[in-house]
Amino acid sequence: MMILISYDVQTTSGNGAKRLRHIAKECQNYGQRVQFSVFECVLEPAQWAILKNKLESIIDQETDSLRYYYLGSNWNRKIEHIGSKKPRDYYAPIIV
Repeated sequence: MMILISYDVQTTSGNGAKRLRHIAKECQNYGQRVQFSVFECVLEPAQWAILKNKLESIIDQETDSLRYYYLGSNWNRKIEHIGSKKPRDYYAPIIV
């Protein structure tokens, strides 16, 4: 399933910059950055449960926010891309 994750982290006080880096790193481990604070993640339900738990343990719920958009398994018909940063082909083979 495709999940779009967006976040806003307050960085002007406390350890906000550290939380911001940790959120971005966790999202990069599971998906592709499509905007500065927006990631597309194609995940199995178990992976999603792990990532969601990690993200929610990092943020400060008093000052930060996370938004999840569930695009489901048929997500490729719900996304239109125009401009630079060509989208990743999630079905292409990965060569290591």
